[in-house]
Amino acid sequence: MDHEGATVLVVEDEPSIADVLTIALRHHRFEVMAAGSVRQAQRLSERTRPDVALLDVMLPDGDGRVLGRELRDRHPQTAVVFVTARDAPAEIVGALGFGDDYITKPFNVDEVVARITAVLRRTRPADVLPVRPPLRYGDLELDETTYAVRRAGHTVQLTPTEYALLRFLVRNEGRVVPKEQLLRHVWRYEHQAESTVVETYISYLRRKLDPLGPPLITTRRGVGYGLV
Repeated sequence: MDHEGATVLVVEDEPSIADVLTIALRHHRFEVMAAGSVRQAQRLSERTRPDVALLDVMLPDGDGRVLGRELRDRHPQTAVVFVTARDAPAEIVGALGFGDDYITKPFNVDEVVARITAVLRRTRPADVLPVRPPLRYGDLELDETTYAVRRAGHTVQLTPTEYALLRFLVRNEGRVVPKEQLLRHVWRYEHQAESTVVETYISYLRRKLDPLGPPLITTRRGVGYGLV
């Protein structure tokens, strides 16, 4: 992935939200530092420069926007993304005056990951973004640099998790991939064989891909899925 090794500083004082963001970002190969206050975030950023700071605006010991300005002054290459329940136009315009993006609560975790990835593409130097040849299977094409997906010449909008699942299936074309292996490699689940998440995301992919051509994904009942 073009963001592999990138460090995200998550500053969120609600533990449950911080945990969800941390787990999702680590699953997508980000390095994560988590802080629940301005003071803790300052200490962490002094030790390690984050590539992206994901900041709640309302923190127990200060304003996330002020922290964002401070981080940007200290580390000009750090991208700043705000997460807040405030959605008034004036708030958004003010934050985007020096930040790189603005996400309102409640949010979808996949959207947060996608926004951070997009911000990194805009802000990281071009020489750290490797250009890779696209993955192809029949009329399906996956661009591993831009994360774009096309089938029969049509662009297909996928969430990061849908993309990761489809990419794993393409890389294993010609074989049926056991459900347990998909859980380990796509979701990083261990000992979760009864989870229905694989079936759910396979149905999402079929809903988006099948209208553009013959069905791609084969089900081997009791075993798994594949492009065979």
